[in-house]
Amino acid sequence: MKKYVLTILATLVVLFLLAQTGILAPFGIKQLSFFRANDKKKDTSDSVSEVYNDTANDLSYRFKTEGENFFVYKNGEWNKLFMTGVNIGASEPALFPGDLTISYDTYLRWFKKISAMNCNCIRIYTLMRPQFYLALNDFNKKAKNPLYLYQGVWVNEEDIERLGDVYSENEKILNDFKKDALTAVDVIHGKAVIPDSPGKASGTYHTDVSRWLAGWIIGIEWDPNLVLNSNKQHPDKRDYDGKYLYTRAATPFEAFLCRAGDAVIEHETTKYKYQCPLAFTNWITTDPLSHPNEPHYDEDKATVNTENVKFRNFGPGMFASYHIYPYYPDSLNYQEDYLKNLNEKGEVDTYTAYLKDLKLVHTIPILVAEFGIPTSRGMGHESVMGYNQGRVDENAQGAMLIDMFDSIYETGYAGGLVFTWQDEWFKRTWNNVMYDIADRRPFWSNIQTTEQCFGLMAFDPGKKRCLSYPDGDLSEWDGVAPISKTKDGSLYVMSDERYVYFMVKSDSYDFNNDTLYIPVDTITKQGNSASSQYNLSFDKAADFLIKIHGASDSHIFVDRYYNAFNYYFVESKMLSDFIAPKNADKKNSGIFDEMMLCYGYNMKIKGTGQEVTDKAYETGKLLYGNGNPDSKDYASLTDMCYAKGGVEIRIPWQLFNVMDPSEKKQIADFWEEQVITSQDYKSFRFGFGVQKNEEKLSINLGGEYTYKNWTVPTWHERLKPAYTELQKYLKKYREEKQ
Repeated sequence: MKKYVLTILATLVVLFLLAQTGILAPFGIKQLSFFRANDKKKDTSDSVSEVYNDTANDLSYRFKTEGENFFVYKNGEWNKLFMTGVNIGASEPALFPGDLTISYDTYLRWFKKISAMNCNCIRIYTLMRPQFYLALNDFNKKAKNPLYLYQGVWVNEEDIERLGDVYSENEKILNDFKKDALTAVDVIHGKAVIPDSPGKASGTYHTDVSRWLAGWIIGIEWDPNLVLNSNKQHPDKRDYDGKYLYTRAATPFEAFLCRAGDAVIEHETTKYKYQCPLAFTNWITTDPLSHPNEPHYDEDKATVNTENVKFRNFGPGMFASYHIYPYYPDSLNYQEDYLKNLNEKGEVDTYTAYLKDLKLVHTIPILVAEFGIPTSRGMGHESVMGYNQGRVDENAQGAMLIDMFDSIYETGYAGGLVFTWQDEWFKRTWNNVMYDIADRRPFWSNIQTTEQCFGLMAFDPGKKRCLSYPDGDLSEWDGVAPISKTKDGSLYVMSDERYVYFMVKSDSYDFNNDTLYIPVDTITKQGNSASSQYNLSFDKAADFLIKIHGASDSHIFVDRYYNAFNYYFVESKMLSDFIAPKNADKKNSGIFDEMMLCYGYNMKIKGTGQEVTDKAYETGKLLYGNGNPDSKDYASLTDMCYAKGGVEIRIPWQLFNVMDPSEKKQIADFWEEQVITSQDYKSFRFGFGVQKNEEKLSINLGGEYTYKNWTVPTWHERLKPAYTELQKYLKKYREEKQ
């Protein structure tokens, strides 16, 4: 018996010590303390008792909307807030959003950084696992500047695609939406147990974070076809008269939202005697405005108007929530009255013009729940303001975000939430999605994809730093053996989850006057054995050709036969304004093409009749600069640098037609396969040569390079320059008393 007692005591001691270290915190077991009075002093944030008690209705709330703003009840009075925050995704590298395996410690670390950036709120799109809410509560209890939460409720997009109607199959989408929303209410109040389900959060939720909940933002960016079809099929479902929300001159789809929102409020009020402000997700595509110059019918054919949903018995009130980007839809580039709006510098400012326009049709506060600028190398959309979707240097991202924050504040909005906190490797973009493999995206970083690079925090390859930076410091190449040596010097190659890196060391190379060529053989049974354009010949057929001729005339070219842009966009007539090149389906043509990226199709502007041609730019043009984030003259879009007799170059994997470097998958011969599909590769072969005065040059591709496949990528967190810029800027938005 004594042995069992000692075993039990020893186990309890071990558990106590583990609890004290915080190791058991993710499981809901917190540190124990014998000094409760001191613990209370450490809780420098809002007191648990600081809620507004509506004694007449026997309920309480801590946040409310009024006029144009949000208010938080603190120190016995209502304090006005201009909401400044970030959206937080659900993934890290190697993860899809449904994996939901971000740790308690990671969330805690992120919350500290976000609060230190002078944000006062965060938004999530769906339920997270218990460690998220535990970390948020633990952080906020001791934080001088806590982070308030906007909780989202997602809608099953597979059902939307399959049914195309929110009331179909006995109101399946509506019923599932309401069920998930009520579960979210229980999670927020720490009273939920969710069983395991693939792609969804699960676990036991003990942590009550209702005191930090600034608002509900339920729903997604609505497909206009879903909206129109639901309205068309169910004209009898316009009206809803709930206890808290009801409709006035609403559409059936707006009544669907009303019913879901009313269910959230009723459940929270009845079960927890608590209420919180509520909004429905919306975006420009389904806003209440008419856009007379929108060239795409789908972008202005459906309307979802929050104003048609009214509230009563609901002290916190409603607000409107919109995703508003400066480059999409195209009405932001072509709407005539928006183009007449100029900023203080006399520059076109269509973003502010839209904000003003939207403000006119709302009587409730408006939160810009998403706005952002990606720092990808590739570009997906262009803005007349220059605030493009991609091809934006990290150093410009911050200034653009600050300018949009200014517009949001000055036009009387309730706040803005930057999209997004962290980069997301799993994302895809419309204009290069055909060049990768869907279920392998999270395992490598495609800098060409705009959607992966919205973050204020980057996930860069390498455990602590990248293998190489084109910055003029060649020390990172120490110990790397050259793969090719010639009379002109030596060629070195490395690679990671984002780039293939090159360094050419040559004492005789004149960077400004000579031309360095690096032919690359990536795929068998095709390629060019010579280039008449550049007076070159190769001992092995080359599929790509890197040309370095000074700071402003450097490129990577592709064999015409292997030009995926031409095959997918031009030969298919998707880009009808581009002329299909001759002999594109002929091997060994001797022609290397510029590498292009599409960022828009031709269109006719409604109202003006203006014809806009197809859009594509040379993504293979290499930019000179300093690519080291620690350097004062850092430029994130840098592709190459020259110093100390060495040229450093980095080329994204996708510019070698690689679909997945982690498993060595490349684009196969699409002329033979008649579709873009993948095949395996083992290695690449490289050569190099220096050409003076355009003399004939023969290059040997004798340098073979390969690497080990990976199943788990290496990566490290890095705050982009925009973080520091926003940190300084957001300091001015602090709580203001009513």
